[in-house]
Amino acid sequence: MYDGRRVVSLLPSATEILFAIGAGDDVVGVTFECDEPAHARTVARVVSNSALPEGLSPSQIDAFVAARMAAGEDIYHLDRAALAGLDATLVVTQDLCAVCAVDVSEVHDALDFLQCKAQVLTTDPHTLEEVWASIEAIGAATGRSAAAERLASSLRGRVGAVRSSVAGMGTPRCAILEWTDPAFSPGHWVPEMIETAGGLSVLGDAGEKSRRLSWDEVAGSRPDVVVVAPCGFGLAESARLASEVVAAGVLPPDVPVWAVDANASFARPGPRLADGVEALARILHPSLGSPDPAMARPARA
Repeated sequence: MYDGRRVVSLLPSATEILFAIGAGDDVVGVTFECDEPAHARTVARVVSNSALPEGLSPSQIDAFVAARMAAGEDIYHLDRAALAGLDATLVVTQDLCAVCAVDVSEVHDALDFLQCKAQVLTTDPHTLEEVWASIEAIGAATGRSAAAERLASSLRGRVGAVRSSVAGMGTPRCAILEWTDPAFSPGHWVPEMIETAGGLSVLGDAGEKSRRLSWDEVAGSRPDVVVVAPCGFGLAESARLASEVVAAGVLPPDVPVWAVDANASFARPGPRLADGVEALARILHPSLGSPDPAMARPARA
């Protein structure tokens, strides 16, 4: 009889962390968005879904989310029927963003309803160091402390190496757009990523939430570089939205505009944030060489 841990991950970043530290075989439940590694949704049961209709434009998504939040309605739902029978011993969730995953209160309600005594590990990182610490916390909760500590140490080393490599190279003004219609500033760890990569975040502050912006505010921030990193979008979709923003003429003329894989390396608090820092350093400091084309591409050089 299997007597190991049975983990339900309600965050794509947590799923990525669990597999990265060798706890993938313990994962029995994931969300519909858990796509790293790609096979996560085939080896574990999908236990949450979204109320967000498919095919909406960024402005329609913003309106839908705003209406749901104003009505006190959740964006994500925990499927109690799918959760039942998994005999989970650990549920990893978040209390960071109401529009990013199942609300932690719904998790507790569902576990109570199912009379499940699983431990609930809630992560709430706002900075890069808190992201690395969350990896260690997940490792401790799954009996993978050594692997988690090695991973967190390597990520600290990588971002530290980036910081050292850009020292003395100047501080270009960088505007990252976390959404494009309407425009939103970057939040939480993303401004810190800019600073670590040797830039100055001109729209958002490290550790703070993102906020809605006017295009006059974006232009008035006098960016040297604009990076389009819409939450929930991969590189292809980000590139399309960046091209639309350029075509709309709402950005300062002649400023380079880049699109990045926001899902992989900016929006999710997981190991690949280090990839994002490395890509940003090359975007902000071209003398370092071009960023990985699988992670970033120019919309306007």
